[in-house]
Amino acid sequence: MANLRVGYDLIINEIPERSRVLDLGCGDGGLLAELRDKKGIDGYGVEISSVGLSRCLEKGLYCCQGDIDEGLSDYKDNSYDYVIINQTLQDVKKPEFVLYEIMRICLNTIVSFPNLGFILNRFQLMFRGTMPKNRLLPYEWYASPNIHLLSVNDFLRYCEKNRYPIKKELHFSLSRNGERVVRHYPNLFAEYGFFILDGSGFISR
Repeated sequence: MANLRVGYDLIINEIPERSRVLDLGCGDGGLLAELRDKKGIDGYGVEISSVGLSRCLEKGLYCCQGDIDEGLSDYKDNSYDYVIINQTLQDVKKPEFVLYEIMRICLNTIVSFPNLGFILNRFQLMFRGTMPKNRLLPYEWYASPNIHLLSVNDFLRYCEKNRYPIKKELHFSLSRNGERVVRHYPNLFAEYGFFILDGSGFISR
């Protein structure tokens, strides 16, 4: 990502102290380290890259190397207070399967992703006729890790279809002062979607 701290402050504010947290696609462990230092959480990470894994271990974090597309069968139902999938959902090959597994293993899910419906992305597609490339989506189409781009409205409809209860929405854009929550027409004006889902009543099939 162009900004490695995207969504960090909002996530840190939402997670209570001493929560049991799993960060999927945790990168270099920056978010987990901040949660540990500021909230005293019991944190674990899963990261696919060996470089990210090494950096997590250097920070003294508990992290394993793994591909979340292969599932989370090693984790029991409701074994975490919070599972975080921040700026990672659009990269996975099987988002439906990944989200189902996340809902199974946690009481609360925090999901954040680049919002394809953001107004500047629409302008680039409309007037240039090309895939958007900006600070939100900083890759050329042929080099992008993003394989399942989605909008805020796409995710809302997905949750409604699958009966995943939404506890909170904090869609946001980046400003000089950090993350600015967008209250009105977020599908158009928010750079990023941000949802907290309630997994407490989820029953695995």
